[in-house]
Amino acid sequence: MPLKLSLKPGEKFVLNGAVVQNGDRRGVLILQNKASVLREKDIMQLEEVTTPAKRIYFPVMMMYLDESAAPKVYDEFVTRLSEFMGATRNPIAMADCVACSKHVLAREYYKALMAARKLVDYEESLA
Repeated sequence: MPLKLSLKPGEKFVLNGAVVQNGDRRGVLILQNKASVLREKDIMQLEEVTTPAKRIYFPVMMMYLDESAAPKVYDEFVTRLSEFMGATRNPIAMADCVACSKHVLAREYYKALMAARKLVDYEESLA
């Protein structure tokens, strides 16, 4: 099933590791096959990794964008997820942690990324 992206003027996204930017008008991009796509709003820079949940999100994002790099960041993911799970008692956050872990183990990195995003949102709701 094709993926349809509606892009704002100037919006950036990553497509299979390449940073792409839309022109000065709204645009539509239709991907006909499987590809790693991440919108600008979901891209996290290393300097933004400042909280426990973001320390989970970042390695998952790296695994999603470059599956060949997964073995390099997997240990970091496991360490940070274990720390987070040890520090929270919220059952919804715990369920998101478990889901994230299961998706990573199944190499379903986009689903893992969405579970990790829920952890970031949960963490931000506490602030």
